[in-house]
Amino acid sequence: MQKQAVLNLLGLARRASRLTTGDQLVLGAIRSGEAKLVFVASDASANTRKKFSDKSSYYQVPLVTMFSKMDLSQAIGSDRAMIAVTDAGFAKKMQELLT
Repeated sequence: MQKQAVLNLLGLARRASRLTTGDQLVLGAIRSGEAKLVFVASDASANTRKKFSDKSSYYQVPLVTMFSKMDLSQAIGSDRAMIAVTDAGFAKKMQELLT
């Protein structure tokens, strides 16, 4: 598993405008089928983690909770606790690196 490579890809996806960030926007991306992979910070509140876990499970979107809010924020250059990757290519490569 290559955590730093995944974080680097998140930054690249941000620069390519292939991410959606923020609570409501990520939920909307999951519901619309736009989200291919969702990151929720491991130190987000239990309620937030459960909400995104349930939504991701229902809509069959892979969910990653191994990164802290600080890790995710540094990777994309913005203070965020949840991120949706909207590009299938980025999502596939990130999942390969995480396994």
